[in-house]
Amino acid sequence: MRDDLPLAVLLGALLGVCHGLTQPASANTVVPNFTRGTITATTESTTRIVETIRQIEYTTGESYTVTGTNINIPGVPQRGANYSIMTPGAPFQFSETYLGPGVAKETWIDRTTETESVTNSVSVFTQ
Repeated sequence: MRDDLPLAVLLGALLGVCHGLTQPASANTVVPNFTRGTITATTESTTRIVETIRQIEYTTGESYTVTGTNINIPGVPQRGANYSIMTPGAPFQFSETYLGPGVAKETWIDRTTETESVTNSVSVFTQ
């Protein structure tokens, strides 16, 4: 019985091929079965920007300023000069500013900007 097994497989294969060759081949036309439709899509995105700005301004020279009212200012104002009130007892104002070399101004900015966007799209199609 074991010797007949390869012969049985060969005969089964031969019969299958013969049966397949005698069958007619045909194909049908494919027609879509819809007449209209829509597709809706939504896209969401979030953008986050983190900024750090550090700005330092330096001066390399000196600046000296004197202003006032009812103050006797000598011809060439300078640090350590003797300023005096012109009319004793009357109102007066005096301001003296000295800026030497070094850091004149520092600006520090830390900010976060977050943007969210949503896009909706609709596609309509018909046959």
